[in-house]
Amino acid sequence: MSGPSSPIAELRESLRAITGDVRERPVLPFGIAPLDDRLASGGLRLDALHEVSSRGSGWGDDAAAVLFVAGVAARTQGDVLWVVRSRDLFAPGLYQAGLAPSRVIYAEARDDAELLALLEEGLRHRGLGAVVGEARRLQMAQARRLQLAAETGDTPALLLRRSARDGADPLDAPSAAVTRWRIGHAPSLPVPWDGLGPACWRVECVRQRGGEPFELLVEGSDEAGRLALPAQLVDRPVAQDRAPLRAVG
Repeated sequence: MSGPSSPIAELRESLRAITGDVRERPVLPFGIAPLDDRLASGGLRLDALHEVSSRGSGWGDDAAAVLFVAGVAARTQGDVLWVVRSRDLFAPGLYQAGLAPSRVIYAEARDDAELLALLEEGLRHRGLGAVVGEARRLQMAQARRLQLAAETGDTPALLLRRSARDGADPLDAPSAAVTRWRIGHAPSLPVPWDGLGPACWRVECVRQRGGEPFELLVEGSDEAGRLALPAQLVDRPVAQDRAPLRAVG
């Protein structure tokens, strides 16, 4: 027997009744209540475009953004198409975030236009777990095409937005993305042994359709692509408070 519905779940049902949106959209929860409860869909919609950028221009923030995306892709089902503009992707790093090399199909694009076309083709294939691209520029029309292509199936489009050479914030421009994220590294928590604690990230949802912006401090993706709330690891198992590996809703 299920327990009582949360106020947030009841509100979502009421909104569906008012708007007539009766379609049950596929969702990938993070498995962390303070994060999922603030997302309008209770997680990341799988039939949607999501944009991710780094908080700063340093390599630490860039790495955090890439690993955040890798962790999301790792928890989907099926192969992952990853399209790049340059050969600077570190595959062992993706593996540490849960994305095994055997699941990744790499493609190299000559420019942003070709990259976006490859992503759209991957979305329309409808047999992939996720498609990932790294683009500097994105026009509203291009974002709409990706969003419409994602809506035809259950494959999320995860678009890494590189900062422009003039330092402009890539998330300032309008976009059709359902969620837009800014990820940065944060100091690790102290541990009762010599060495560094788990990597910590500052995760900011800059914009989401149907919800409010928010910011949260989390432990970075583990070897299964799961995030966790920061906590001392002295008196609890390492896997505690982690999201389930296959949390596809």
